[in-house]
Amino acid sequence: MTAPVETRTACGIVQLTLSRPERGNALGPDLVEALLDGIDRAGSEGARLIVLRGAGRHFCTGFDLSDLDSLSDGDLLLRVVRIETLLQAVHHAPVPTVAIAHGATTGAGADLLAACQHRWALAGTRFAFPGAGFGLALGTRRLALRVGSDATRDLVGTGRRIELDEASALGLVSRGVAADAVEAELDALAAALAVDRETVARINTLTVPDTRAADMANLVASAARPGLKARITAYVAALQARKAEGGSR
Repeated sequence: MTAPVETRTACGIVQLTLSRPERGNALGPDLVEALLDGIDRAGSEGARLIVLRGAGRHFCTGFDLSDLDSLSDGDLLLRVVRIETLLQAVHHAPVPTVAIAHGATTGAGADLLAACQHRWALAGTRFAFPGAGFGLALGTRRLALRVGSDATRDLVGTGRRIELDEASALGLVSRGVAADAVEAELDALAAALAVDRETVARINTLTVPDTRAADMANLVASAARPGLKARITAYVAALQARKAEGGSR
């Protein structure tokens, strides 16, 4: 099996590509830990720009539930805590971050996009935030910083899918880009960065509210309610039933 994250560095741009395309780049433990390591290394080794991308058809389809049957409530709690740790590391990175979304960008994958300073998307990208459907309060405050409180309550409360046009209008996506223009756009963004790393880090400290402790506490409180696995199992079953019903029509 290939490494869960592929790293490419050139001219101060560190590109971290989620490389579990057979799982839709869903966030399993190996991928989460590899991303955390990659972000830490990029920040400590002089990167001027950190870019998150996804291999295959999708950017990231959310929380990896492929081994749900073998997990306990405690296992699931640890996994969502590590995902929140990753999202916080991205949101408070000492250098600018860019996510380039495509295909399905849903659940924790959409939260990963929202955590980035620059949120680009290719044509045809679709987004959803279904985590509240099984009782998790993950990424809600960061989403509200991007799209506002009312839109956040709508997106999280309904779990509905939105397309690129609506995501751009809301502010979830900061820029639509063509697939064949991504590298040139990244080079232009890196070239336009006019301040040194230390100043960038200080500006980030002043402009990004540090609610990490409160956000983690709220996530843990939501995940620690008894029956997390049962709630997720019920959600997945209902989703599969809706898909089967739609396919039978």
